[in-house]
Amino acid sequence: MLKNIQPTVTLVGAGPGDPDLLTIKGAKALAEANVVLYDALANEEILSYAPKKAIKIFVGKRKGCHEYTQDQINQLIVDNALTYGHVVRLKGGDPFIFGRGGEEIDFVESFGIPTFVVPGISSSIAVPAYQGISLTKRGVSESFWVITGTTSDRKLSNDVALAAQSSATVVILMGMSKLSQIVSLFQKESKGETPVAIIQNGTTSQEKIGVGTIDTIQQVVAENKLSNPAIIVIGEVVKESNKLKGFYEEFIAKEIQ
Repeated sequence: MLKNIQPTVTLVGAGPGDPDLLTIKGAKALAEANVVLYDALANEEILSYAPKKAIKIFVGKRKGCHEYTQDQINQLIVDNALTYGHVVRLKGGDPFIFGRGGEEIDFVESFGIPTFVVPGISSSIAVPAYQGISLTKRGVSESFWVITGTTSDRKLSNDVALAAQSSATVVILMGMSKLSQIVSLFQKESKGETPVAIIQNGTTSQEKIGVGTIDTIQQVVAENKLSNPAIIVIGEVVKESNKLKGFYEEFIAKEIQ
């Protein structure tokens, strides 16, 4: 450990993908970083806010491709804070929305290291917004659910079945591998006509979109070759979006043929 090191850790939400959606506070934290540990879902352009001499470590996790386990990441945060001082843990979206930020904070604080959190703009809200989808809308949707499609034991969350029974907008993250199960749950509630949008790589230049209904969305995914990382938005608000009207007109025309 170097002399006069004051270990601190700041969890920074990198936002949904567009680097301009990083908060000013997040940019300020990065500017003071000695070390940055960043995720696969954090846009690498954001690293330019950190000093050139700062150590930058990729600790990304994607399905089937884990650079480090969560325990190793926790230990890396602590080791780098004790050795170099200020560590910024840069996480996609918001650190506390399916980001395991709480676990990392708990581990770091168990060593007596001061921690700070800079919230990020969650993809669950921003990605639909970029497509003009308002998750709540007067007279259409009074609430919304944000659910993980895949739990820690690799199963579909039980909350999806409960959400399918409600009139709320449903946003599912990490749910592409469970799409057929999700469709079945909504069909069971006689919601086959409910509009669905799937947005891959939302807010970035690689964004891809598919629009349909519960009954047709799997075909739409196949035709548009949609895959992770993607967000599934289910609810009447999808068809209220002016941006997606073209998709819907095309979709309805296909249905009539």
